[in-house]
This record gives sequence, structure tokens and C-alpha cells, in this order.
Amino acid sequence: MMHFLTMGTVLGLSAGFAPGPLLALVISETLQYDISSGVKVALAPIITDLPIIIAALFILSKLSNLHDILGIISLMGGLFVLSMGYQSIRTKGVELVQHETKSRSFSKGILANALSPHPYLFWFSVGAPTMTRAMSQNISAALAFIISFYVFLVGSKIVLALLIGRSKFLFSSNAYLFTMRLLGLALCLLAIVLFHDGLALLKII
Repeated sequence: MMHFLTMGTVLGLSAGFAPGPLLALVISETLQYDISSGVKVALAPIITDLPIIIAALFILSKLSNLHDILGIISLMGGLFVLSMGYQSIRTKGVELVQHETKSRSFSKGILANALSPHPYLFWFSVGAPTMTRAMSQNISAALAFIISFYVFLVGSKIVLALLIGRSKFLFSSNAYLFTMRLLGLALCLLAIVLFHDGLALLKII
């Protein structure tokens, strides 16, 4: 169970801190309106990701006996996580831009996350296969993964909304850049694990 808890934590933190449409919206809503507006945006994945998770788990359940396909999915997941790690290591900060729009923070957050390709790529290539492996052990392992992932995904964005309300220089600071690069290295290690699982399913190793 500790393995899946660690995976959920690392993936959640890296997704929470990584530059992207949802983080940009958290920043802009916080700067233009208030911290609560940024927090509302941060909560959007809890709503938008549920149907994606259900669909991904349903499709994978139909492929449970097709080890070659699962092996290819695991390799694709490894590539996706490796690209996340590379982008994290290469992060140079986030440009803070304010947009003159009316405040509908929660609905804008839902729309931004639903239209982003990242949740779909993550759950079909990494999240759902990991959940499937966790459930094959026990329900506690699956819960450890998904709860830790969303606690750190949403929690990190909420913390950033709180901090950005006080410091506009947070995302160009050395502390932020160091954190992103450290998370990038952790993601690269997770990618190696996914590559190993994929090659094992394909019976190459």
C-alpha cells in the first residue's frame, strides 16, 4: 500500500504545482478577485475527473486479460510521466497575467479542466492502470492512491492560491523552481517503474 500512497503523493504534487491552464486560472482568479476564487478553481478536478476515471477503469477492465495491450499502455504511461518530469525539471517559473473577466471561478475551473487534455492522458495512461494494479492487491491500496493523489493535487493548488495572494513573486522564486525540479526527478523515477511494468507485461524482461 505504501508504494501506491507514494505514487499518489508524487503525482498529485507534481500535477498540482506544474504550470498549465488550471494553475494559470488559479493564479488569475486569486490575483483579480480573492483567495476564495482561486480555491474554487483548485477544487474543479474533484468534479471533472470522476467520469474520466470511471470510463478509464471500465475500458481497462475489458482489457484485463490482454497483457500485451496493458504492457503498451504502461509504456505509454511511462512516456507521459517522463515528459511530465522533463517539463518539471525545465520549469523556469510562471508568468502572472491578470484577465479582466467576471468572476465565475468554479464554473471556469470546471471548464478549463474538462477541456484540458491532461486529465484524460493521465487517467488513461497512468492513473487507471495504477488503480487497477492497486485494486488487485486490496481496496485499501486503491484508496491510498486516489485519496493521496487528489489531496495533494487539490491541496497544493489551494496552498498556492493562499501564497499567491500574499506574494506575486512566488512562482519565479528559487524555492518554487527547486521544488519543481525535485518533483521532476521523482517523476522520472516513477517513469522507470512504469517502463519496467510495461516490459514485464510484454514478457520482454
